[in-house]
Amino acid sequence: MTPLARLLRPLVRLAIRAGITFPVLEDLLRGLFVDVAQNDILPDTKSRTDSRISLLSGVHRKEIRRLRLAPQALLETPPIVTIASQIIALWLGRAPWMDADGYPRPLPRGDAETSFDSLVESVTKDMRPRAILDSWLADGIVTVDADDHICLNQAAFVPAPGQAAQLFYFGRNLGDHIAAASANITAPGVPPFLDRSLHYDRLPHDVADKLAEIGRVAAQKMLLEVNRAALRLTEGTDQPNQPTRRVNLGVYLFIDDDTGPGPTP
Repeated sequence: MTPLARLLRPLVRLAIRAGITFPVLEDLLRGLFVDVAQNDILPDTKSRTDSRISLLSGVHRKEIRRLRLAPQALLETPPIVTIASQIIALWLGRAPWMDADGYPRPLPRGDAETSFDSLVESVTKDMRPRAILDSWLADGIVTVDADDHICLNQAAFVPAPGQAAQLFYFGRNLGDHIAAASANITAPGVPPFLDRSLHYDRLPHDVADKLAEIGRVAAQKMLLEVNRAALRLTEGTDQPNQPTRRVNLGVYLFIDDDTGPGPTP
């Protein structure tokens, strides 16, 4: 149980800071236990009896019947998340939006072939380029240079705190990381997913800061390279009604004060 407690501790801290009390979280977990037992553990619909689900989840059958009748929240991706990620991916990974060195070009406004407007319109016709530009300027994702060109601030592509995009990525990325680690633990043979980290402790603060900066630069380079490869590999592969898969490649960096015993003299 200790690894599970360590996993849940930061989530409990976040819940308390967000005003989510234990009874609210308890009800959420109760519903999740029932949902996972029913849909993930019991794939055969004939075996999904209240008694079997109660045995697996520990939830009383009366509660299971109540939860079956409760409306289920849909796990939908906010439209702005999909549109923004597609625009950013093109700007970072495909000509003519990036230059010969692989950096995103400063883009003029208007309807020129390589303008910001044409970039947005290559992804969506449902949102006006000006609306996206105003939102990105407010969030610091882009800036306007002295020539009135739109410049992508790669380091600033972090959704604004508390917004739908940030909460979506929070749930998806942490959920996928836990799913990958869980699959590796339960796999009978070679772990199927990449889940590696580099860890050093007892570091001076300046060394930790330098390693953090090196890690940020290396991670950004890796993600850009994989993004370009994905755009290249997926070009012309859109086949309606064919089964598809998704890939989520993530990198994390965390720095904290050491809390264990210091080095032995």
